[in-house]
Amino acid sequence: MRGHGFLLANYVPGNSFIHRSPLALKFLLVFACGLASFLVVDWRVSLAVLAALCGLFLLTGAGPKRLWRAVRPLLPVLLVIGLFQWWQLGAPTAGRIVLNILVCVVAASLLTATTPVQRLLDGVVAAATPFQRFGADPERFALTIGVMLRSIPYIAGTFADVRDSARARGLERNPRALVLPVFITSVAYARQTGEALAARGLGDAEDRGPGD
Repeated sequence: MRGHGFLLANYVPGNSFIHRSPLALKFLLVFACGLASFLVVDWRVSLAVLAALCGLFLLTGAGPKRLWRAVRPLLPVLLVIGLFQWWQLGAPTAGRIVLNILVCVVAASLLTATTPVQRLLDGVVAAATPFQRFGADPERFALTIGVMLRSIPYIAGTFADVRDSARARGLERNPRALVLPVFITSVAYARQTGEALAARGLGDAEDRGPGD
């Protein structure tokens, strides 16, 4: 499978003030953007926030191409959402919804582009540690996030490869030619990941005895 940069920008080494910012502050920015997507009711405010986040992204040195690659896969979905909301609720509301989704994506990409994956996972562990008293397992939670970050680009890339192959055979309109190979590949990838984790002793905690 060829590489694909889907949904979120990959880490880009740098020394910008955003790279040097505390991880907690970046998490707070993402959280605030997600919360704002429910609270902001004016598309012009959403547009201003999106422009500011895009400016911050470019200041990191990651470049406009990485930002475009993070946003591009969402455009067909956003187009459908925008048209439907326009039909149902009008253009201003449709614009606000689409812009708010982009705000969340760019904010998350800003986090991943300026934070190494290991540091990001360490931050997740630290954030989840207070919840241990309620039975949470911070290490397992971080592992889940890590697997997710690795799996999404893989599956998305698989779909793109299968789509290109189906198009070359004139089967791009055949759902079975698209869905079935992706499903089989995804299941195989999930099994390989599970076997790799089990080989490293990272299976379910309840399946291991105290002495394991």
